[in-house]
Amino acid sequence: MSTVTRTLRNLWRVGIRDAAHQLQNIGDTKAGILIGTDRLGNKYYEAPVTTSKHQELPLRTRWVDYANSEYSPDQIEPGWHNWMSYSTDLPPTEDPLSQTMKRVWELKEHKPVMTLSRSAYRPYSTTKVKIASWEPVSKARS
Repeated sequence: MSTVTRTLRNLWRVGIRDAAHQLQNIGDTKAGILIGTDRLGNKYYEAPVTTSKHQELPLRTRWVDYANSEYSPDQIEPGWHNWMSYSTDLPPTEDPLSQTMKRVWELKEHKPVMTLSRSAYRPYSTTKVKIASWEPVSKARS
């Protein structure tokens, strides 16, 4: 959560439209430099070192603006996830070891994780239920 002065300072830096977008999506206003975008359209930002020292908490200086409004962490590519979690200092666009190119074993398109949704995998059990649920029997009123 940001203070009022920090929110107003970031509002001045990023503008009303982007500040409203940030408040809607991430619940906070942040001013930073666009580092890059990935194949899914997500935008990755980093706060400059001079301003982040006074404004942001440690390890909160990098953030992602998801392209999809129903976002989930599986929409971040592995190279960008590595950069977001501070495992590397260079983003995948600059790091030769983690260039975001299509590998032979990767899927052709993004397949979302369906956990906790109606399309989630549920195994079918062939074993007989050991406990039967109790169904109350009520008398008819006279």
